[in-house]
Amino acid sequence: MKKVVLVTGANSGIGLALCERLLSQDTEGLQLCLACRNIQRAQAARSALLTSHPAAQVALLQMDTSSISSVMKAAQEIKLRYNRLDYLYLNAGIMPNPQFDVKAFFKGLFSNKIITMFATGEGILTQKDSITSDGLHEVFATNLFGHFLLIRELEPVLCHAGLTSQLIWTSSSNAHRSAFNFEDIQHQRGTQPYSSSKYASDLLSLALNTHYNKQGLYSSVICPGFVMTNLTYGILPSFPAFLWTLLMPVFWLIRMFTNTFTLTPYNGAEALFWLFKQKPESLDPQAKYHSLTSGLGHNYTQPRKMDIDVETSEALYEKLQQLESEVRKKQKEKQKQESMRVHSNAGPGSS
Repeated sequence: MKKVVLVTGANSGIGLALCERLLSQDTEGLQLCLACRNIQRAQAARSALLTSHPAAQVALLQMDTSSISSVMKAAQEIKLRYNRLDYLYLNAGIMPNPQFDVKAFFKGLFSNKIITMFATGEGILTQKDSITSDGLHEVFATNLFGHFLLIRELEPVLCHAGLTSQLIWTSSSNAHRSAFNFEDIQHQRGTQPYSSSKYASDLLSLALNTHYNKQGLYSSVICPGFVMTNLTYGILPSFPAFLWTLLMPVFWLIRMFTNTFTLTPYNGAEALFWLFKQKPESLDPQAKYHSLTSGLGHNYTQPRKMDIDVETSEALYEKLQQLESEVRKKQKEKQKQESMRVHSNAGPGSS
C-alpha cells in the first residue's frame, strides 16, 4: 500500500521543499496531495515536482483554511479520494500586513540580542489582522482553526484500528506564551496574531495527542528556523530588494554562531522530513522538533521542550470544540437559507 501524504500550503516555500524531499526519497511508494488556496500556483508546483519525478503520483486539492466552507468541502473530497491518510502536514500559514519596527531592528543589530531577534522576530514584528466572511479573525482561522476543523472532519481516514497516522504542524520560534491570551484565543485585542496562533498550535498538538493517541493518531510540532521564504520577504515590504542581498552575508555569519539560521526552504523542511521517517509512538508530545543547520551547512533535527502545559492545552481544546459547534450550526443555517432561496427562485410552474 502506498503511503498517502497531504500537505497544506504546499505550493511554495517549506511546503513545496518538503514535497520535493519526500519524492526524492520514495517516488514510487507515495500518493502525494497538495492542498492549496491558489489552484494555479498549486498546478505550477505540481508541474515542477513531476518534471523532477515523472513517475510520481501528485494530486491537487483546492482548500483555503481561512474559509469554513472551503475546509468542509475539501474534507469531503479527501474522504471520497482516500480510504486513509498516513500523514497530514498542517503547514499553511499567513502573517498578513506585518509591521516592521526599523528602529528596533537596527538597534538590535548592534546588541547582544541580535541572535534572538533574528531567530524569533521578538521585539520587531507586529501584524494587523482582518475578519473573514465567517466572522473569524483571519490569522487564527488560517493558521489554527481551519486545520483543527480539518482534523475533526478527517477522523474517519486518520483513525484506524491497528494503524498509525501522523499530524505534523509547522510552528515557529515566534510562538511566544506572552502573545497568547486564553481569554482571547483569536487575538482580537492584540498586535501579535501570528505568534499567538503558533503558540496555540503548540498547545493544540499536545491536546490532540491526549485525545487521539489511543485511536492511533499522533501529533508533532516543528520549527523550520529562520528561512528566506515569501513570508519572510513580506516582512520588509518597504525595503528595496538589494537590502536582503546585503544582509545575506550577515545571515551566513550569524549561522556560524547559531544553528537556527536554516535560510533555505530545503533546510527549513529538515524536521518535517525527519518526522516522516520516525515511529510516532517514540516522539515526545511536549517537544518541538527544530530544523537546524550547522555553520558548515549540515542539516539535522533536534527536539526542544515547549513552554506549554497539559491543563492549558485541554482548556484550549474545549474552547475550540465550542467554537466548532457554533460554526457548524451557522453552516447548517446558511445551507438551509441557501436551499430555501434556490427553491423560492425556482417558483411554482418553473421547469
